[in-house]
Amino acid sequence: MTINKLLPGVKKNILLRDYTTFGIGGRARYFFVAKTKKDLIKAIGVAKKLKLPLFILGGGSNLLVSDKGFSGLVLKIENCKLKVEFCDSGTRRKKRTKFSSHIENCKVSAEAGVPLSKLVNLSVEKSLTGLEWATGIPGTVGGAVFGNAGAFGKSMADIIKTVEVLNSENFKIKIFKNKDCKFSYRKSIFKHKKNLVILSAELQFKKGNKKEIRKKTREYLNYKKETQPLNLPSAGSIFKNPQGFSAGWLIEKCDLKGKRTGNVKISEKHANFIVNLGEGKAKDVKKLINLIKKQVKKKFGIILEEEIRFL
Repeated sequence: MTINKLLPGVKKNILLRDYTTFGIGGRARYFFVAKTKKDLIKAIGVAKKLKLPLFILGGGSNLLVSDKGFSGLVLKIENCKLKVEFCDSGTRRKKRTKFSSHIENCKVSAEAGVPLSKLVNLSVEKSLTGLEWATGIPGTVGGAVFGNAGAFGKSMADIIKTVEVLNSENFKIKIFKNKDCKFSYRKSIFKHKKNLVILSAELQFKKGNKKEIRKKTREYLNYKKETQPLNLPSAGSIFKNPQGFSAGWLIEKCDLKGKRTGNVKISEKHANFIVNLGEGKAKDVKKLINLIKKQVKKKFGIILEEEIRFL
């Protein structure tokens, strides 16, 4: 049986550059958009049945797609249910005084395809604090959990309560608690175990002051606009920060800002960003990545580790 019959709505030879923040990449042999959790599980089953290589795509950030594309099925996640489940009081005192602390904890349920920007907007609207740092970060909730996205000393690990996970080997669904996710700096268990597919997450927030939350998100966003090349296509930070160092600072000290290969270059604004000047190629991005790693190791003896993923 053909993939078209098994998976109605599947498309062929789709340019992946149109689905990444880098704007780089060749064609996917097959491409399917999963609007629901049911669609997602079905598509994974079809890929397994037909023995097709499978790549699950979120918002397309932190990703460099090969110029040759992908010979299997790219599954674009767009399951986007998002809601505030409940808020409960963090204090059990029967009588409150002006000196007593009173904190409300709120649980938010978000499917993997929810854009991170939508979750940030919801948190501001509902006066929920804990996600201000994520303003301006592209991508989806699933991708943010997968890579334990973070900024300004905060990360997804700080607000994750549970993650709903599909095991693509036996198709069983399991709830992972925060500790089960094995979060660390830009890492999680999901990065190491490819059979674990994130379906949704429950996030824990605290009630805060809407004006203060909005002010902080604006401050973070303004800082990013001032220090990062947000006006050009990129994959975000190329490298993880080595312990005790800023990757951008190390690259800058190697006099690599503005270094260009083809139609991509190392940003003059932030050296840990490689930007696409138009019709950029993955092969040229890799050349710059290799140059950076070589120069940083030569000058500082530090081996940089990529934060972006490769397809």
